[in-house]
Amino acid sequence: MEFAVLLQGIEHYGYMALYFALWLGIVGMPIPDEVVVMTGGLVTSFQLLDPIPAFLVTYLGVISGLSLGYLLGRKLGMPILERLNRRRKMDRYIGRSQQLLMRYGNYALIFSYFLPVVRHVVPYLLGISNFPFARYALYSYSTGFVWTLLFFLLGRFFGGNLLLIADMVRTYGWYALLAAAVLLLAVWGWVRVRRQWL
Repeated sequence: MEFAVLLQGIEHYGYMALYFALWLGIVGMPIPDEVVVMTGGLVTSFQLLDPIPAFLVTYLGVISGLSLGYLLGRKLGMPILERLNRRRKMDRYIGRSQQLLMRYGNYALIFSYFLPVVRHVVPYLLGISNFPFARYALYSYSTGFVWTLLFFLLGRFFGGNLLLIADMVRTYGWYALLAAAVLLLAVWGWVRVRRQWL
């Protein structure tokens, strides 16, 4: 149902529908970010939107939403966390986010992108802790680019199975992270080997 609404929004409002669906994800849009990003890729395969502008708007929506979370955490502090904690099952995600930050520090920003809901909580926590914005942007925006590109391309080339892919990512978040890491490692290895042979 939400997927159909998103497609209708894109048909009527174009690029801005992608941007606002992702930007508002931080305040609890019912459509998972993965689905929105993959839908952005899917509609480019139907030629409803041009691929490069659609990707750039999608990427801006992702980083804008997560930056909003950081800024809300920084400006509103603990009350925002208490408000989040009132939502159903949020205490579990807040706990996971805190563990991730304690265990991996700055690198938690990278891992959190591949964990639904946690990706939205981590920016709040970093904002609350007065984590430097420049460092936040460095980690978050670079990882956000890779994450957005991965799901955008999945939507563009495998869009017919969009909901199945989104459900798998939601269910197997850590495995999706591992698959992305293996893919990046394989590409890096391929580039190095190719350079040596040319």
